Amino acid sequence: MFLTRRRAAAIAALAAAMGVSAIDARAQAGVTAITCTNPTSGASWQIRIDYQRGTVDANPARIADAKISWHDVTDGGNYTLDRKSGDLTVIVASATGGYFLYHHCRLEN
Repeated sequence: MFLTRRRAAAIAALAAAMGVSAIDARAQAGVTAITCTNPTSGASWQIRIDYQRGTVDANPARIADAKISWHDVTDGGNYTLDRKSGDLTVIVASATGGYFLYHHCRLEN
């Protein structure tokens, strides 16, 4: 009988966790504009994340709980946005080995 109660509690906890993730997914529906800043120059710009289409600035993106990553074909950059800290890392390949750029994005609360 004790084992059955533990199983029931585990199933209830799993169902609650699945409900929370469904609520989070609905909250992220649609398009969100996020302002990013180069900390060295102070230049700012916006990126547009479309959660329904899975794109960032119309580029296909991998959207996960921790990070959003995409490749921009116009500048050749590979972008990774840390969804917790707002840190945006850009990796650009080149014949001389490439380079990294670091920015910060102001995320919604």
